[in-house]
Amino acid sequence: MRHIRRAARTGIVLAAIVLLLIAAGSASASPVADKKARLREVQARLETIRTQVTVAVERYNQAVSRLDSTRGKIQQNQRRLTAAQQNLELANRQLAARAQDIYKTPETGFADIVFSARSFDDLVAQFDLMQRLGNSDVDLVRSVAAYERDIKDRRVELKADEATAVTLLAETQTNKSAILTTEARMNSLESGLQADIKAALAAQAAAARAAARAATRAATQQAAAAASSASGLDGRTTGGPSLPDPGGPGHPEVVAIAQRYLGIPYVWGGASPKGGFDCSGLTMYVYAQIGISMAHGATLQQQASKPVPLNALLPGDLVFYGNASFSSHVAIYAGGGQVIEAPYTGAVVSYDAVGSAWIGGRF
Repeated sequence: MRHIRRAARTGIVLAAIVLLLIAAGSASASPVADKKARLREVQARLETIRTQVTVAVERYNQAVSRLDSTRGKIQQNQRRLTAAQQNLELANRQLAARAQDIYKTPETGFADIVFSARSFDDLVAQFDLMQRLGNSDVDLVRSVAAYERDIKDRRVELKADEATAVTLLAETQTNKSAILTTEARMNSLESGLQADIKAALAAQAAAARAAARAATRAATQQAAAAASSASGLDGRTTGGPSLPDPGGPGHPEVVAIAQRYLGIPYVWGGASPKGGFDCSGLTMYVYAQIGISMAHGATLQQQASKPVPLNALLPGDLVFYGNASFSSHVAIYAGGGQVIEAPYTGAVVSYDAVGSAWIGGRF
């Protein structure tokens, strides 16, 4: 009878296990498995989109810098043009006075030339009078006029550059909006799938537990019936570039400064704790507090820094992601293979592994 009871208990356990395995098998073939597969696809797509976001942010920052630079040059050339025009007006008055003096002398004989001139340019064009005015005055007028033409030409060229820069800025803004819309949609889809999977798994777990209880009851009844039948048988049972280390202590103090902003939200184009940070906005803001000025853009920051191989990074060094011609992301090396970064929309300033960085930078 002990053998029978042991066999009965074993049968109960085995039956429960079989039913649980059946339930698990049906779960793997259920819509939950489809949702998990879909979730993996969405998460892979999100990773790609977040990379696109970092690239788009960098393109936008570059477009803003280009537009600001072009407008600055236009203002500078406008000042030069104003000065050139003032110099030309002064030369006009001086040469007009000289022409009048020449006319008043009895031996000139050039009254007709002077009074027939329709403008000062016509007057200057008269070769004989030019000779009387003197080569030095003529050279002055010619040099100022040439300078005026040069400034006007450059202003026209810079205006064209500004129009190009404005167009580029608008395109990057449109691209940004499209990417952010896609990212928001994918984030929403990810959250919905995760909620659906959680609810479905909870329902399946409850169903599996109910099935297991039913299986246990059925196995117990079967074992009891087997034991009762066996009691009449007299107790018998059936059978990842190689670079030199630039040296220097770097700026490890910026790590402690960057830690103050952990938890600040990522904001496209952001460069302050109140307005949020993007990746290069964070590094620019942190380094500004130790007196080092940087451009707002990962590529520009990489170009301004001293290259550091990844195996020689010191705390405080910058870490760049992308390639030699374009850095799409930048972070601050915190030591121990970790960085502090503003990663992507929807995230906050936080720690992460160095990962797939391509080079470091030191100031």
